[in-house]
Amino acid sequence: MFDAKAWEGVNSLVDNYAQARPDDLFIVAYTADSRDSAAWVLACLNDRGIQTKLIPMSPFRDEGFHARLSNALPSPSELSGRLVILTFERDTMSHNDVIRTVIRTYDASRCVVIRAISASPTLFSHALNISPAELSARNAAILDRCTNATKLRIRTTGGTDLRVQLNNDRYRWISNRGVWRQGNFLMLPPGEVATYPAFIEGILVADFAFNANVITDKDARLENHPVTVHIEDGKAVKVECTDPETMMFLQQCFTMHCVNNVGELGFGTNVAIGAAIPLNSHINERRPGVHLGFGDHNQFSSAVSYTCSLHIDLIASGGLVWVDDESVPFDLDDLAPSSQPHPQNLLGEDLRSPIDDLEIDDCCGVLTRGRLELFPQ
Repeated sequence: MFDAKAWEGVNSLVDNYAQARPDDLFIVAYTADSRDSAAWVLACLNDRGIQTKLIPMSPFRDEGFHARLSNALPSPSELSGRLVILTFERDTMSHNDVIRTVIRTYDASRCVVIRAISASPTLFSHALNISPAELSARNAAILDRCTNATKLRIRTTGGTDLRVQLNNDRYRWISNRGVWRQGNFLMLPPGEVATYPAFIEGILVADFAFNANVITDKDARLENHPVTVHIEDGKAVKVECTDPETMMFLQQCFTMHCVNNVGELGFGTNVAIGAAIPLNSHINERRPGVHLGFGDHNQFSSAVSYTCSLHIDLIASGGLVWVDDESVPFDLDDLAPSSQPHPQNLLGEDLRSPIDDLEIDDCCGVLTRGRLELFPQ
């Protein structure tokens, strides 16, 4: 339920992420499962006297959304301040192509699009109760150590022990820190850095949660039945879990084409997120800790050529990371923020383009590759 802490997160979204101004026009679009989230944000904006318009939408396919969105917008010449489009969905990230088409005629410096997935009270009460500035400093702390490194050793108290080789000339790092960049969509919840491991082997013990780009009502928490993955030469060769239902879910995932590939090495940095939540969500993925994404990768096809229809993140709690031959690791649970500026040459999202080398946001493929039938509610 929405409470005082969630209301603080709503205000943080408006102030820190959207950086609302009195002359802005906010368009708030929502799917039915996210109606409450949209209503709270609308109430916050209305309290400030900021002009708003509310637009419902259906996920994935909505033939009328283009017309509803277009009709809600003034002409570019009539826009006095910025146009800010906020969208809220629980499981999906829909209509990116429609939004891009409709805003094409607006000045990119005055048109902000913020897309929230995992819309829920927890999105506001935890994931957004931290500023982009703090997340930038935490992300930079990892990037400062890793972007010039060649190898990592990662261990957790739960039993994870991974040996990683990096190729930072070939594989890009991605940093989601809640900072909007002109011409790009900002995706929330924030708080992660990630890359593609040139080589990885060892054991991952995911004792926090999973996050998959499918729609499922399965409880995503793993603390009572951790998932152990044995990895050789960048591939999962054995997956274990004592819970039969979770094991069945994983077998469905890992029998799909290329899902045994490690497509992502990620570190969550959002210290505002505490315990795992049942929802299959990006919120769990942002919690401080190491996670591996199996299946679809986060690179351009010029760097990693395979394609996969599924992406499942298996998330461990915390982690110690040794960089190259340094004797002292950094602690993901107790990460000292960097005092250096965040690097400017990184992509700002963890969104994968369905069209090679174009930053068309697709939330790891959940939109364009459509797997609603795979694990139905």
